[in-house]
Amino acid sequence: MDNHIMNDYVNEEPEEVDIDAAMGQRVTDPSARGRNIERKGISAVVAELIGSFLFVFVGVGSVMANTWMQGAVGLPGIAVAHGLALAVLITIFGATSGGHFNPAVTIAFLVARRIKSGLGFCYIVAHLLGAVFAALLLRVVFPAFVWKAAQLGTPALSNSVSIGAGIAVEALLTFFLLLAIYGTAIDTRAPKFGGFSIGLTMTACILGGGVLTGGIMNPARAFGPALMSGIWTNQFVYWIGPIVGAVLAACVYESLILPRSQHEALPLEQSTDSEESVVPQQVQERNFEADHSPFSLTGDQ
Repeated sequence: MDNHIMNDYVNEEPEEVDIDAAMGQRVTDPSARGRNIERKGISAVVAELIGSFLFVFVGVGSVMANTWMQGAVGLPGIAVAHGLALAVLITIFGATSGGHFNPAVTIAFLVARRIKSGLGFCYIVAHLLGAVFAALLLRVVFPAFVWKAAQLGTPALSNSVSIGAGIAVEALLTFFLLLAIYGTAIDTRAPKFGGFSIGLTMTACILGGGVLTGGIMNPARAFGPALMSGIWTNQFVYWIGPIVGAVLAACVYESLILPRSQHEALPLEQSTDSEESVVPQQVQERNFEADHSPFSLTGDQ
């Protein structure tokens, strides 16, 4: 993922604009910088809206297809549909918005101060609107008997799962998902694979917890279908669990795992007390950008 968009949010100095190349004179244009930041913010919110819409459409659509085909898709097919959709969408929009598509992820980054509060609020609204639009379209395109039988993909707890257990399962699955996000998209020490490591994590979580809670890990994924179907049973489980799990994972990774110095950011075999290193100093400095990850839009609150 490219991290060029992050600099405009975290750089406190206005960019210089060349107004007379022949004379070599450069002046600061704070208004131009402000317009650039505003445009990037709008682009990021639109990307989150589109990404959330497509993620919910594909994910819930797989649930509807499974009902229509009398279980032919199965839990593995539903898990793969969600995971692939998330992987591709993060790869597409990661450089534009960070590719959250999930209010729990955005809230965790707000707690970790990796996104401005105003922009984070806009992200969450975009996630919910995208999910609602997707559920509405699915209700229109699928026959009534299908979406009613599938409850429009609205998640529900298994009969043997209590509310407390459901919250715990959703929290644990989302904790795993956020660790994957931090480990592959934020921590600069790890190799980058676009969004596919994160998508595979979601697939694994749905396979592991889908029979218990649906393996939602995303309040917007639960909210959109619930609003369009009118089924609100245990809806709070899919808000409390993912948010708690996401925030806990962010706190753990930020405080215990993420490097806090250039020395810590080096691979273990290079982190010695010797002043010499096989990694050039310029490369070390360029690689240490953990606090300005391309997966989040950071800045002072």
